[in-house]
Amino acid sequence: MIHTFKSRLPLLAIHGGAGDLRPEDLDPEQSAAYREALQRVVSIAWPMLRDGGKALDVVVEAARLLEDEPLFNAGKGSVFTSDQRHEMDAAVMCGKTGQAGAVAGVSGIKNPVQTARHVLDEKSYVMLSGNGAEGYARNKGDAFEAPEYFYTEARHEQLLKAKVEDRVALDHHKYGTIGAVAVDVDGNCAAATSTGGLTNKQYGRIGDSPIVGAGTYASNKTCAISCTGYGEPFLLRSAAYQVAARMDFGGATLEEAVRATVEKDLMDYDGDGGLIAVGPNGEIVLGYNSAMMYRGWVARDVEADCGIA
Repeated sequence: MIHTFKSRLPLLAIHGGAGDLRPEDLDPEQSAAYREALQRVVSIAWPMLRDGGKALDVVVEAARLLEDEPLFNAGKGSVFTSDQRHEMDAAVMCGKTGQAGAVAGVSGIKNPVQTARHVLDEKSYVMLSGNGAEGYARNKGDAFEAPEYFYTEARHEQLLKAKVEDRVALDHHKYGTIGAVAVDVDGNCAAATSTGGLTNKQYGRIGDSPIVGAGTYASNKTCAISCTGYGEPFLLRSAAYQVAARMDFGGATLEEAVRATVEKDLMDYDGDGGLIAVGPNGEIVLGYNSAMMYRGWVARDVEADCGIA
């Protein structure tokens, strides 16, 4: 499914994951809760962007707000690993400078996307992981929380079910990875993505979300992208960069590039999921090959809205 909007700048889109749960499997109360969460984030982030805020600042703030929403698999609502821990990943990229920052396999950091934003400003590295990233976050004054903060009953039940069935469950089968992309009034692009990974995942497993070019990418020449789905196919296909490369080297429009990546590249690898993308030419494209993707969008000439199916 591909949804496309065209507008004057600025542009903002967010997602709360994509997966194989059908919209009809959600009861009205659940659907309303997801929509309200997406709308709440858009209602806070959009005025910042509309009134002249920088795209990079806005996507970090939008992602931070989504991390604080327990419905989604990032920050507070993160899923459990096989040893009943929370291991989170996040990345941020600035389309104007081409710089990025990422953290992987971190525990206890309340908002991993904020730590990733700090890393972006560093000159000698792009990604930090595990204990090193956690120590870095403490030095930067980022907030930490006890394991109980990240616990939700729904996530724990998902883990127990996955263990009984001896499987690794898609984090976004019911809820998902979060992300935000924006283009500001100056035409600068930025992207941010954050996740708790997969339920019952192997300790130390890292997906596409914190990998520049796989789950997160931004360039003022082309677009800003945040992906969501089963991470390994996104990694193998460098999905986020594929969209930008199709535009930069192949002359594709943003919609054409998203469609080819989502409907061909990922499906060739049985890749279930989707992505959100915005471009400095005024396009918003929301694409997914799964049953649904939680998403919200708004622009100068596009009224704020959100969708599930």
